[in-house]
Amino acid sequence: MKIGILGSGDVARALGSGFLRHGFEVMLSSRGPGKLAEWQATSGRGALVGSFADAAAFGDLLVLAVKGSAAGEALDLAGEENLRDKPVIDTTNPIADAPPENGVLRFFTSLDGSLMERLQDAHPEARLVKAFNSVGNQLMVNPDFGGVRPTMFICGDDDQAKRQVAEIVEQFGFEVEDMGGVESARAIEPLCILWCIPGFLRSQWTHAFKMLKQ
Repeated sequence: MKIGILGSGDVARALGSGFLRHGFEVMLSSRGPGKLAEWQATSGRGALVGSFADAAAFGDLLVLAVKGSAAGEALDLAGEENLRDKPVIDTTNPIADAPPENGVLRFFTSLDGSLMERLQDAHPEARLVKAFNSVGNQLMVNPDFGGVRPTMFICGDDDQAKRQVAEIVEQFGFEVEDMGGVESARAIEPLCILWCIPGFLRSQWTHAFKMLKQ
């Protein structure tokens, strides 16, 4: 499977490198792909770079890994035809351009609507699945918690796309909890706020969520 990643930052590079380690072909993208030359040179065979449209056309499955405020524009640049009927892992969070308050991030959405819902409404041709938004980039690929598999919460309206994403999430060392349709992103996106609090308050960034069941 070919993976097209819309983005070039820390999350894009961490997931891109993870996909490469698991045997996928990967294309990272940027407005200026030249800035990814070092990543490409050090990542070895199967690592490609291009524009947003290039990556979206290349990938059988896409990953949206940009700032939340830039997510809509990234999908626009990817192109409607390149998004059509493809699973898109949505890693984004609606973090506002404002400092955290006592360690608590601010969002530009409310609990009555998520960023993912906005993106899905604007791009109905894509099959969005929320994932990888509630853990740090350094823990997104096969994290070591002493044999305990952390939980990755996902949601989306397309069951087939969720199954494809769930397989990848499990391959990357997580157990999957499917929270249902796109509306559930209203609960999943704020997990980013909770995850970041120990980091901002105590510089603790090496944790993840785990759902316990009886």
